Amino acid sequence: MNAVIGSLAALLYLLAGGGLTLRLARASGEASWPKGGPLTLGWGAVLLHAMILAQTVFQPAGLNLGFFNALSFTAWLINVMLLAAAMVRPVENLGIIILPFGAITVLLGLLFPTERIVADPGQWPLELHILIAILAYSLFSLAAAQALLLAVQDYRLRHRRPGGFLRGIPPLTVMESLLFQMIGAGFILLGITLISGLFFLHDLFAQHLLHKVVLSFMAWCVFGVLLWGRWRFGWRGRTAIRWTLSGFTFLALAYFGSKLVLELILQRY
Repeated sequence: MNAVIGSLAALLYLLAGGGLTLRLARASGEASWPKGGPLTLGWGAVLLHAMILAQTVFQPAGLNLGFFNALSFTAWLINVMLLAAAMVRPVENLGIIILPFGAITVLLGLLFPTERIVADPGQWPLELHILIAILAYSLFSLAAAQALLLAVQDYRLRHRRPGGFLRGIPPLTVMESLLFQMIGAGFILLGITLISGLFFLHDLFAQHLLHKVVLSFMAWCVFGVLLWGRWRFGWRGRTAIRWTLSGFTFLALAYFGSKLVLELILQRY
């Protein structure tokens, strides 16, 4: 049954992403296809995805966040945040990247089940800490996708090619404003994660957390400098893009990079 539900969720993710791609490709200055259809498919996908996660992540033994489970849960949360934001803000084009990624993680989670119980039942403070951490990562993932789209938009404008799909996305100033809103919210959540994590540290080396803490703190500093540069010097454009992608790289290495090495390569749990 999980295979059927997961396959259907992946299909809906792909259809939703494909619908948004066609919508952007057919965009014109006068009219564009409504986004309601693809977003509805996306909501259907995350609902089915949630049914899978309810069995693979939230287990009687505790919170199972093995590598592919963690990847699937994070992708689900990123898509939920994207679809919710797209109802009130013009961020739906990020679904061209984010929604197919959700499809991939659903299938990977089913094909390669992994197990690592990170929180026993009743450890709600630790579960809350983990949830805030994944929320922060999800926001920065959306910011990274926004930065990539902004980079393409900036490149085409600089080379005087403003036509094509650029007519279907918001102006550059609006795109930058959305980017910094995501970064600001993610910066606060990551700060809360780093502070709250101090209560769960016993031995950085024994818990294999030193690299994760250092890289996460470096990412937090990078985003902090970017926000300060935006406020103090008005950083924007390619400067903002570079700093955003640099900070996200540190964060991705902190979480999934370390999990990949420890769990899949070194087999340490």
